[in-house]
Amino acid sequence: MLAALPFTQLIFWVGLIHVADGLLLIFLVLLHSGKGGGLSDMFGGSIGATAAGSTVVERNLDRITVVAALVFAFTTVGFGLLLS
Repeated sequence: MLAALPFTQLIFWVGLIHVADGLLLIFLVLLHSGKGGGLSDMFGGSIGATAAGSTVVERNLDRITVVAALVFAFTTVGFGLLLS
């Protein structure tokens, strides 16, 4: 009975990280700018962003989104391995 406790706790923590990261990923994707507007326009970077391509804030947002997507992918694979 005690041997099953750490395994169920592992499933709980992987599930909690998975759900939290999924919500974070939704939030981060919604922050990205579309055809016009987005995070750069909120901070007044629309004038320089059209000339320079993308701002530092957008590049950092891209990096954070990629890391969140990788964590989501790893927790998905982890869930598949734990529950199989």
